[in-house]
Order: sequence, then C-alpha cells, then structure tokens
Amino acid sequence: MNIWELLTSDKTQDFIKEAFVRKMDALQVSTRLNKDGYSNEGRATIMDYMALVPKFREKFFSESERKDKFLLCDKLALEQSTAQDIGRWKANLWPSKGSVNDLCCGMGGDSFFLPQALKVTGIDLDENRLAMYRYNLQAFGKNVDTRCADVREIANGNDSADSQKADFFTIDPARRALEGENQRDLRNLTPSLEEVVEISKHYKGGMAKLPPGYPPAEIPDGTEIIYIGGHSDCRECLVLFGELAQNPDTVRAVIVNKNGESLIQWCRQRNRAEETLDDDLQEKLDRNDSLEGKDRTYRTATSKSDLPLGEISQFISEPAPVLIRSHLFNQSAQANDPDAHLISEGIAYVSTEKPLPAPGFACYVVLAHTEIATGAVRAMLKEHDIGKITLKLRGVKLDPDAEIKRLKPKGKNSAILFYTRALGEKVAILARKL
Repeated sequence: MNIWELLTSDKTQDFIKEAFVRKMDALQVSTRLNKDGYSNEGRATIMDYMALVPKFREKFFSESERKDKFLLCDKLALEQSTAQDIGRWKANLWPSKGSVNDLCCGMGGDSFFLPQALKVTGIDLDENRLAMYRYNLQAFGKNVDTRCADVREIANGNDSADSQKADFFTIDPARRALEGENQRDLRNLTPSLEEVVEISKHYKGGMAKLPPGYPPAEIPDGTEIIYIGGHSDCRECLVLFGELAQNPDTVRAVIVNKNGESLIQWCRQRNRAEETLDDDLQEKLDRNDSLEGKDRTYRTATSKSDLPLGEISQFISEPAPVLIRSHLFNQSAQANDPDAHLISEGIAYVSTEKPLPAPGFACYVVLAHTEIATGAVRAMLKEHDIGKITLKLRGVKLDPDAEIKRLKPKGKNSAILFYTRALGEKVAILARKL
C-alpha cells in the first residue's frame, strides 16, 4: 500500500475522525495505531498527516465546511498553495466558460475555486503532486484531467500540440531551493518569468502568481499587476496576461476579507520610472534593509517620485503591505492629506497632520519622541505614565524583548513605542493607536 492509499483508506480516515473527536494526544494516537497493526513507517506517515489536517481545513474551507474534510498534501505543498480568501477573490478574474491549464498545479490550490463551468487540466512534473491534485479536486466536486509534463516544454516549443488546446493558463512557479528552504533570490523561479512569458503566447490569457517582492521592472508591458492580501500581509503578486488583463499597464492593490470579498482596492497607471532605482538610492535602501535585522524589507517604500521627507507630525501611519508593495501608499496618503510625508528614506512610515484611514493604514497619534538612549526613553515613558509597551522596529536593529526589560516601564497606561529613523537619525516615537 502506497502513502496515498494508506491516507485515503476508510480505516485510516475513520481513525483520524475518531482521534479528533476524542482529542487524542500524540501518545494516544501512536499507541492506538500500533494496536491496530500499522507499521512504524505507517504510524509516522499518519501522524505527520494528522498535523496538517486542521491546517488545510482552515486554509481551504469555511467553518461550516471543515468537519470531516480530507485532502492530500504534504507540508511544502500546503505552504505553497493559495488560501481560500485569495482563491475566492481570484475566481472573479476568470471567464465563466472555456478551459484552463493549471501549470505546476501542485496539490491544486489554484484550481479549487475556479468557476465550475471551466474545463481544467492539471499539469505537473511530479506524479505525487498529480495524485494529490486529482484527489483534492474531487473533494471540491470537480472533474479534472491531469498530465505529467514539464510546462517549460511549451516555452521551448517542444510540447505536443494537444497541450495547447486550453484557452487560458494559471501558473505558480516553484520558489523553493532543493533542500526545501525559501529562495532568497526572488528571480530564481522555476519556470522563470521569461519562460512564463513565452508560455503565455500559447494561450488567450493567463495568470502568474509571483512572490510579492518580485522586481516589478522585470514584469513585461501589456500585463496587469495585482498585489493582494489581508490587512497585515501581501501574499501574492498576480500578473495577468492577454484577455485576463482587463486593465493592461495598471497596478492594483487589493485587501480581501476572510470570505474573499474585496474590502478596498486602489489602482494607478504603471510608471516605469518608479520601478527602476538609481544606484545611490538603491544603496540607501539596501542599507535600511541591513538595519532591519530580519527578513521583512520595504525595498519599494521609496523612489524618485515618492512622498517628500519631513519632520514627525501629529500622526504616524503604517501603510498596509499591499500598498507598500504596489507603490500606491504615497498616492493614497496624499489623497487624504496633501502634506503627507515620509520621516526617513526607505522606511514606510507616513507622517501627517490628520489621521489616515483604515484599512489602508494603521494610524497612531504621536505622544512624544526622543533620541534612542535608555535614559531619554525611560523619561518619556515616565512622563506619560506608560507601563506596558509594544515595541516596533524599522531601520533599527536590536532585541525587542531585551530592550523592553532594559527600559523597565512602570505606569498605568499602555502605548506603542517605535524605534526607527527620522531624517536618517535613530529616534524613539511614543504613540497610541487610533
């Protein structure tokens, strides 16, 4: 019995249902599986899978749908798949009729929420992924075809004619190193964006899912670019080709709710000048990245035509990640306050004299600010009777937990403490969230 036969057998799935109902711990699960005659390898496989069950039920199904749902996946396939909120929203980008090739289909996340009338074929090089895809699409009530093939053969002109019969395509290029680690070079996709562009020439239209930080200057003209996520994340950069690009050469930012409904969106015409940074500015941004001390970067936060620099005003705001990635936060900020400005190059903190609206911005009223020195910051906290702080770092590298212990705040009030830079100098800003 192979791994998929093991996991999809009635015996295994009945046990998993029982284990969740009875809230068995790992020892109880292992003991019961041993008693039921499973091998050591079989027990390990089932227990690893059981750790994924709550995750894929939450990621792909509404609360009313989750009970007793089973999909086939492994940890990597689950991590790379499009979640239901984004998937439901993207469903609106597709025509109601026609056919779609899901290239590099994986476990099927990009096909789960396609319009029911579309004829879908999953294509992947990995037979295990195709087995997942077939089983999972059946769980969503869809009848699909699958084919084991290298999608790059289309770009190379070596693919058979029948592979080009679909009207549209969707593709999520692999972004992982062989050892399973995240790729640091965002350009290191399989297939590459250049190959995706070649693939797109065989279809009426299509959709490519890129990492949000992919260099926009490399995305070809004539496409539509959409940055999409929730309030606190930007999860995908969608590039629409051909007939799917209803608004070519535009950039959109979209925030969706958990049901896949658009809460708000912004749009602008694409401006190539904003996508290419000169060497001096790139050096400044790289320096800010190195000062972050963590992976999260804001390389698109500043460019030649962005907000001007200025002093710390009455309010400070954090743009939503989709606004930062799409380079739309400056336009949105100035629409609400013409005097909106940054307080330091390369750091996406917007300062204004009136609050900027949610959900595009998390806005804070500034209580005070001072240099980053233990004595000065302690005095500022004491003056405002602050005993509980949340420390936010941007452009300053230190251990936040150790810093809070060092400050020893004592007081009745709580506040946000920003450690960042103002006009290039380190500054501590005390604020309260609106």
